[in-house]
Amino acid sequence: MSEDRPSAALPRIHLIRHGETEWSRSGQHTGRTDIPLAKRGEEQARHLGELLSGIEFSRVFTSPLQRASRTCELAGFQGRMEVDPDLAEWDYGQFEGMITADIRKVEPDWNVFRHGCPGGESPEEVSRRADQAVRRLRALEGNVAVFSHGHFLRALTARWIELSVGEGRHFLLHTASLSILGFGHNQIDEPAILLWNSVTRSP
Repeated sequence: MSEDRPSAALPRIHLIRHGETEWSRSGQHTGRTDIPLAKRGEEQARHLGELLSGIEFSRVFTSPLQRASRTCELAGFQGRMEVDPDLAEWDYGQFEGMITADIRKVEPDWNVFRHGCPGGESPEEVSRRADQAVRRLRALEGNVAVFSHGHFLRALTARWIELSVGEGRHFLLHTASLSILGFGHNQIDEPAILLWNSVTRSP
């Protein structure tokens, strides 16, 4: 990739996974089920707001699902957030609400990043969504906040550093975590992970 662009204009993408829900606590796959934050998830979101309060963001994006948008609101960005449907979680189809152990009773070697979900999204479909998001994010400047979901953010990160979506399986991501994507040596052709899965526990 070649683009003549001043290093000061390159974006730093702050990825924020939403706070805890009842299903994230139990390990159930939560794709398009619009489940709310648990009480602890709301506390985590407010604490994230404290951590992010010293950063000046040029844009703030969120998934349309309430666990992400509510995290964004409670973190202090209610008046600024822009809803982006591409930031929604992986559609788990028939595996929605199931835990991995139960899925593997039916599909012993199943991994969402390799196999996708029957009745839901394939890795290729998620890759296309992630690529659309990456293109838009790379065109921005300054600090950008993205409130989204575990599996989708892992897919987006893989595509940011020009790996296949399948490599997202290596990037574990906790609820209410902060990660940062940017560029090595301030060069547009060196996309990099600057921080990953940073979690500061709320009081």
